[in-house]
Amino acid sequence: MRIQVSRELLDRQLVDVAGRLIGKVDDVEFAFDADGVPYLRTLLSGPGALGARVGGRLGRMLVLTAERLVADRPVAPLRIPYDLVDRVDSAVWLRVPAEHLPPSPVEDWLRRKLIDRIPGSGRASG
Repeated sequence: MRIQVSRELLDRQLVDVAGRLIGKVDDVEFAFDADGVPYLRTLLSGPGALGARVGGRLGRMLVLTAERLVADRPVAPLRIPYDLVDRVDSAVWLRVPAEHLPPSPVEDWLRRKLIDRIPGSGRASG
């Protein structure tokens, strides 16, 4: 089952209902129903999820780098319930706009400290 999920979901681009890129699927989370049957519950995105998936020294470096950019530690991944997924093809298309998802702490930091300081960035469409 893990191999099929890896091929179908991991590293696919996440796209909201308006066609905006949100991130990539860095890991997944399974749960068990009342009968003990596993099902895909959540898509995880962000350096915290990717670092855990990669593991080892490189994974720790990814997480530590992200944690240097945010006040809240540890860096929590963006958690997207799988029932918000509309379809999966070359990307993972969601049924909701990006505004209905919790913001990524790293993306929030980059926007506040870097993007918002670029002249004209306020006119950019998101």
